[in-house]
Amino acid sequence: MVKHIVFMKFPEFSLAQKAKEKLLSMKNEIEELEDIEVGTDFSRSERSYDLALVTTFKSKEDLERYRVHPYHQQIVKWLKQNDTITKVVDYETDPS
Repeated sequence: MVKHIVFMKFPEFSLAQKAKEKLLSMKNEIEELEDIEVGTDFSRSERSYDLALVTTFKSKEDLERYRVHPYHQQIVKWLKQNDTITKVVDYETDPS
């Protein structure tokens, strides 16, 4: 399995809830997406990002299909239009 984790920082925290709704809508639109979890930060500390996206895929190839999927690209476009700062970590989980 492959995990794709994205942390997002918005110019206005109010955009985090709208982003959460958009991100969760991918579950029914992108078949390669095995699991999705989206959470908004409650601590709101100086070090915090506003939102975390955790997605799971069966393979690196499925992750790549997700990256270029038109539905995902619409959301990426919206995030960029809203000056969202992102940080990403992709890793394979231990099969045991």
